[in-house]
Amino acid sequence: MQDQAPRRCDWVGAEPIYQAYHDEEWGVPERDSRALWEKLVLDGFQAGLSWITILKKRENFRAAFQGFDPHVIAGWGEAEVQALLGDAGIIRHRGKIEATIRNARAWAEIEAREGFDQFLWRYVDGVALQPRFTTQAQVPPATPLSEQVSKDLKRAGFRFVGPTIVYAFMEACGLVNDHLTGCHCHDRVAALKAG
Repeated sequence: MQDQAPRRCDWVGAEPIYQAYHDEEWGVPERDSRALWEKLVLDGFQAGLSWITILKKRENFRAAFQGFDPHVIAGWGEAEVQALLGDAGIIRHRGKIEATIRNARAWAEIEAREGFDQFLWRYVDGVALQPRFTTQAQVPPATPLSEQVSKDLKRAGFRFVGPTIVYAFMEACGLVNDHLTGCHCHDRVAALKAG
C-alpha cells in the first residue's frame, strides 16, 4: 500500500522545490531582520510573475545581491544596477533592482531606529494572526492590515510594497498563518505563533 501524500494548501504545485518551500518555510514566523528584508525583496521581484519562478532563481538572487546584505546593497549605484541587468540568473527589471537598493537604505534607517523585525511584528502585537481558512477562495489577496503596512513602508521609502505584495510577504514570514486548516502544516505553524 502506498503512503498517501500529505494534504497541502491548494496553491502548492507538484514540484519538490515548491513542496519543500511550503512544508518547511512558508508561514513559519520569521524574526530575523535581514531575512525579513530578503523575503520582502523577493516578493517585490515576484510582482507580475509566479512564485515558483522566483523560488527557482532564489540562490541566483542571493549570489547577485551579496547574500541580501542590506548594508552592502545600500551603497550600490548605477554600476551595480548595470551589472545586475546583465545577470541572466535573476529577474532583470530595472525598476525592481533600483527599488531593492532604495529599500536597503530604507531598511537600514528602520533597523537603526527600532529593528526591522520589531517594526513589522508590532502590527500583529508580536503574535501571528490565525484566520483559520478552510478553502483557498477564502484567503484574501490583501487586507486592511496589509494596506496599512504597505502605506507605512512606502512612507519609509520602500518601493514594490503594494498591499498584495505585503500580504503575500506577511503570509510567507508567518505574521499571518494562512495554511488552510486541512493542510498538514497548519497546526505545526499555529503552534509557533508566539515565536
